[in-house]
Amino acid sequence: MDPKARRAARHLQPGDAPGGPAPRREPLTVDRIIDAALRVVATQGYDALTIRAITGELGTSPSSVYAHVVNKADIDDLIIGRLSSELVLPEPDPDRWRAQIHDVCAQIRDQYLRYPGVSRAALATVPTNLETLRVSEGILAILLAGGVEPQSAAWAMDALSLYVAAYTLEVSLVRARQTHQEQEWVLGRDDLLRHLGALPADRFPHTRNHAAELTSGDGHQRFDFTLDLMLDGLSRRTASRPSRSPGS
Repeated sequence: MDPKARRAARHLQPGDAPGGPAPRREPLTVDRIIDAALRVVATQGYDALTIRAITGELGTSPSSVYAHVVNKADIDDLIIGRLSSELVLPEPDPDRWRAQIHDVCAQIRDQYLRYPGVSRAALATVPTNLETLRVSEGILAILLAGGVEPQSAAWAMDALSLYVAAYTLEVSLVRARQTHQEQEWVLGRDDLLRHLGALPADRFPHTRNHAAELTSGDGHQRFDFTLDLMLDGLSRRTASRPSRSPGS
């Protein structure tokens, strides 16, 4: 082999040599489909998540994807299951149950915000994935450990889930609108304060007087406030329950 050919050969990857075997394509798996789906959502938003978008990420055909998943709803279930698998659940502590609920809900919130609009998949999915059910089981265990009676705990778990999904969806929508010039009507707080302060005083006296309060809240303060409202209600229901005597 002449020197030029030897130099060129040093830069070839295994299997790239002329006349050599074609490189093996990585087999398609459910995990790869989930990875591709999450890449689509992270870069383009949940609205862009289609089978065609997933196949574009994977460089394969729709029929190949459908060999592993049933439909779009199945992908939604798998996505939420993957995000749920990354959540860390605490050992239920009766003395810290409220803080533990806050922590788990904040983890879910932050996961959803990493993937704009993905909470719509959670809203539209009846949980069957074992990882999603693991999280539901963990939240239920924390509520029960805190003394919340089973029926209230079951409905509270549903309400918490709905709130986290709705909150993150709203944040994702606002962030998306703020990135587009044609959405200039999305006001910042200072603009909104001026707008509310200029409303007719005879029709909107309270809105004008409390514009600062209506537009206040940094970071996730409103998120924490609403969780506390819900947990306060559960705490009051728990405290008002008549105690049962032993053996009753």
